Amino acid sequence: MKKLINDPADVVDDALRGMASAHPELRIDPENRVVFRGDAPVSGKVGLVSGGGSGHEPLHGGFVGLGMLDAACAGEVFTSPVPDQMVAATKGVDAGAGVLHIVKNYTGDVMNFEMAAELVAAESGTEVVAVVTDDDVAVQDSLYTAGRRGVGVTVLVEKLAGAAAEEGRPLAEVAEVARRVNGQGRSMGMALTSCTVPAAGKPTFDLPAGEMELGVGIHGEPGRRRVPLAPAREVAEMLLEPVLADLDFTGGDGVLAFVNGMGGTPLLELYVVYAEVQAVLAKAGVTVARSLVGSYMTSLEMAGCSVTLLKVDDELIRLWDAPVRTPALRWGV
Repeated sequence: MKKLINDPADVVDDALRGMASAHPELRIDPENRVVFRGDAPVSGKVGLVSGGGSGHEPLHGGFVGLGMLDAACAGEVFTSPVPDQMVAATKGVDAGAGVLHIVKNYTGDVMNFEMAAELVAAESGTEVVAVVTDDDVAVQDSLYTAGRRGVGVTVLVEKLAGAAAEEGRPLAEVAEVARRVNGQGRSMGMALTSCTVPAAGKPTFDLPAGEMELGVGIHGEPGRRRVPLAPAREVAEMLLEPVLADLDFTGGDGVLAFVNGMGGTPLLELYVVYAEVQAVLAKAGVTVARSLVGSYMTSLEMAGCSVTLLKVDDELIRLWDAPVRTPALRWGV
């Protein structure tokens, strides 16, 4: 294992220490491993909290700031945060307007966020609403989930619900935006190589040279099947076929097309994939209204990518274009 770390046991704490140094506009609670927006809680504003296992950076801590999350909890690598972390985050962003939990559909995350919401409600009376993301069409159930996994659409929920909260909308409306985005988004991923969890010290799975995993999960969970390596054009077709079959993306105001790197794939290759995604969508009669290309939800150094499509309307486009200032996503400010 070759990694730029000190000790596998300290990798999350060391990363948070570095994040605090690099982004003084954020506030880090090292004891609870929570990244806070520096001005949280923001008076009159719904607080947005998310989180999950580390190893998917910049998700979630990289999306804390104006226009997105108010706080993010960092678990151990590929391990859910514990309820105490979520309680600290929720209390820390509660300004009296309620708190939205954005939860990826993984058993540990869902269970711990539910427990945290109950604890906060009992202790302080804070109103908490949870929205669970489950956009991965690759498999119905997985090693970590009952039902579909929450993947790329989580980034879009955090941006769009974050923009709605920034406008001062009430909790019910912010939650409705989050649910709508999740319901209108679908994703599919693939891997060229495995990742290596620092504490394990060896690749999570074996993938022979000349093969790729189609439908892989962000923790290296098995996908739909292994197939021979193929050109980017064919990869784009294989990723989009199940996405387009699952939801009608034609008509209306088009889609937000999101090509996400898994952590070990350069931007050069992601743009190659995006060009092919555009071509497939044009052939299918799907109009791209907005796009996002880059590594935003990663799986350590896994090579590969995922494609997320989100059906958008005028309101979602406006919320997408709204100002955002976070370490990983920034425009309009």
